[in-house]
Amino acid sequence: MQIIKSIESLRETLKPLQREGKTIGLVPTMGALHDGHGALIKESVKDCDVTVVSVFLNPIQFGRNEDLDKYPKRLEADANFAGSLGADYVFAPSVAEMYPDGDPLTMVRNETLECLYCGAYRSGHFRGVLTVVSKLFLISKADHAYFGEKDYQQVFLIEHMVKDLNFDIKIHRVPIVRDATGLALSSRNEYLTDDERKRALAISAGLKEAKDAYLAGEKGVSKLRDIVVKSIVLNRGQVQFVEIVNQHNLQKFSGVLKPTDKIVVLVAAFFGKTRLIDNIEFN
Repeated sequence: MQIIKSIESLRETLKPLQREGKTIGLVPTMGALHDGHGALIKESVKDCDVTVVSVFLNPIQFGRNEDLDKYPKRLEADANFAGSLGADYVFAPSVAEMYPDGDPLTMVRNETLECLYCGAYRSGHFRGVLTVVSKLFLISKADHAYFGEKDYQQVFLIEHMVKDLNFDIKIHRVPIVRDATGLALSSRNEYLTDDERKRALAISAGLKEAKDAYLAGEKGVSKLRDIVVKSIVLNRGQVQFVEIVNQHNLQKFSGVLKPTDKIVVLVAAFFGKTRLIDNIEFN
């Protein structure tokens, strides 16, 4: 395992491998790695000759009053974790390395979808994500990139960016990893108290209950949505949004669902001061 901190060094390291025909896998992260990230790394190691894990806490995807300053930072532990799973390189540039002139004037956007759901509450978040991910793709010239489905809207936007801008890279979605209780793994889970962690299980429990109701015949959008909302509220969580949307275009469903509809339920909720996201696909 080698930690690389400059763009030039990463390019010079990967160029001869690419000339040899080695396939490069990229796992973009903000650090504070856990078993959810581990699932991404394992997929890349399985598929690719070389795996690069980027660890970069990207300031341009954080808004005012968000948790940039307190986000967990532990590069050495992250590198050891990635290496133990077979990753070859950790790319850990500084903010000055990635943005030498300050916040970039050129940004990548999806004006249709970036303001929906998470984007409605985190102004500028997704243009920050798309911009840094596009930079990582161009810097690494990776053949494959791996993203977790917990960040459903994020991976959807990245897939469309790759298609719209003709990036020569294959995007792989990796299913959500949950702990033994059902809580979706997230670096932000570290912020939860023991009590908040127990109550936060209401998110995954509500999603499962809604899916069970759907499979039992309930097709009303408002009733399915209310199942998830009720689960969170009864456990003293604060719902930011619960939306039932189309997997193909992220547009909201309303009224009664058809059997052919491809459905995903997107959730964001607070337990204490910690914002958690989750989702579930119905079919």
